[in-house]
Amino acid sequence: MKYSLRTPLSRARGLGSAKHGVGHFIQQRVTAIFLAFLLPWFGLSIILATDGSFLSVQSWMRQPWNAAFTAFLILTGLYHMRLGLQVVIEDYISGPVPRSVSLLANTAIPAILAIIAMLCIAKVFVGA
Repeated sequence: MKYSLRTPLSRARGLGSAKHGVGHFIQQRVTAIFLAFLLPWFGLSIILATDGSFLSVQSWMRQPWNAAFTAFLILTGLYHMRLGLQVVIEDYISGPVPRSVSLLANTAIPAILAIIAMLCIAKVFVGA
């Protein structure tokens, strides 16, 4: 056995994570915390502030705070979904081409859905 003056920490440096997992973990937790507040707000405010008809929900959505929080709820939910699916794709899809295509779709589809949702919210908010 070769003797070394290096400490165990010195030997372990550079052998750990790629330094991107912690940020991903924190982003998932932060979006989950936002969703834990936004989802009950959305459900309760729709139930308590409207009678369930299309016109009452439409008038509820025309209020600036409701439209903004609904947009934030949708964007946060889509981003949280994208983060979760990214982990599943990276863990369970092994081929390089299917993994790349899946990761690309995992970015493109939520982005398209976010654009559509924001346009719908804007259309209801403006009243067009």
